[in-house]
Amino acid sequence: MKEIIVMSLGGSLIVPEHINTTWIDNFRKTITILTKKYKFVIVCGGGFIAREYITILKEEHKNKKEQSLAGIQITRMNAKVMSEIFGKIANSQIPLEMKHVKSMLSKNEVVFCGALRYAPNQTSDSTAAKLAQYLKSKFINLTNVDGLYTSNPLKHKDAKFIEKISWKEFEKKALEIKYKPGQHFVLDQKASKIIKKHKITTYILGKSLNNLKNLLNNKKFKGTTIEQ
Repeated sequence: MKEIIVMSLGGSLIVPEHINTTWIDNFRKTITILTKKYKFVIVCGGGFIAREYITILKEEHKNKKEQSLAGIQITRMNAKVMSEIFGKIANSQIPLEMKHVKSMLSKNEVVFCGALRYAPNQTSDSTAAKLAQYLKSKFINLTNVDGLYTSNPLKHKDAKFIEKISWKEFEKKALEIKYKPGQHFVLDQKASKIIKKHKITTYILGKSLNNLKNLLNNKKFKGTTIEQ
């Protein structure tokens, strides 16, 4: 039985403001090669489109639940698009329950899903963290920055990279941010609680696919490791 890897694929990589089809194709090729050793559950985020819909609903004074439900639908659409791009090695139907994700792993090398169900104050990151706990797997978060920084490196040039951090310290940093639908932080607040509670080894990587390959081939990589 191949080792299972659960990955939270940031919507910022799937659907930034302008879709990078070259990156998506390289991602497909990279994961396809890695399926020689691993099986993947890839939970898709909502990205730019989800945030646009959430903004519209917020301006129309719809509540946070309605905003979040719109975002969830986009994560599922992103999962469907990615599964189509991956073709035969991936699932054709998008699962809505963890037991369905698990059963699909017996037939597919890669299983894509979005957020499985609505829960207050969480994003698709929490879905991925719950799946990592359910499947007893490592957890990789692939986002648009190289890892965790002391502040947002896209806005602050003096932000310092954090190579390693404990579950407790990471949760503390996550909880400093107030949740909002469509938020953009490397992992959401609920996910930080889940990985700490269940002691899930977690990696935060950027869009460089070489780092993903190096991590899974036990080579040196740039990213943040969250563990004891």
